[in-house]
Amino acid sequence: MLKKEIQIAVEKGEMLPLMEEFYTIQGEGYHTGTAAYFIRVGGCDVGCHWCDVKESWNAELHPPTGVATIVNNAAAHAKTIVVTGGEPLTWDMQPLTAALKERGLKVHIETSGAYPVTGIWDWFCLSPKKTKLPVQEAYNAAHELKVIIHNRHDFLFAEEQAAKVNDNAILFLQPEWSKNEQMTPLIVDYVMNNPKWRVSLQTHKYLNIP
Repeated sequence: MLKKEIQIAVEKGEMLPLMEEFYTIQGEGYHTGTAAYFIRVGGCDVGCHWCDVKESWNAELHPPTGVATIVNNAAAHAKTIVVTGGEPLTWDMQPLTAALKERGLKVHIETSGAYPVTGIWDWFCLSPKKTKLPVQEAYNAAHELKVIIHNRHDFLFAEEQAAKVNDNAILFLQPEWSKNEQMTPLIVDYVMNNPKWRVSLQTHKYLNIP
């Protein structure tokens, strides 16, 4: 394909800047411990200073890949697919999710919610960031709210975000990995005093898997 054709296909969501794809165990949040195939899409301008996949930020570093190829790879490995990033909602997710659903797959997203919601989602994990807050439709769509705790002020941010999500969203607090030892005891104490919240840990890092 010519460069212009590829650009148009990416803008339509028919091709996506694919950083990596892998079959592993979901390590965080509500579905912790379950097998899933991860599709990591490049491109993000939310700019979390503690992001552990900063190489995903620049979409130009990751080859535009056709949705059919991505779906075929995913369907060969798992029934549950997790689309993550980067920030997947940078792109139109409708073509990818429609094709995954046609194959009978369950489709999850992990997103900051900073961009308009596109796509068909069986599970919508909203992980808001202070640097670029979610759009209202992301709060409305959230099945799960996962707030990363890097310092004490993040507990206040978590409560502000919890007030914005729909009433059915399940609430999680997760320590930022580099502050794990300092923040985990504070999270445990906070959840015990505020039991509407649950604790999420990055169990995949303890298990030393992707």
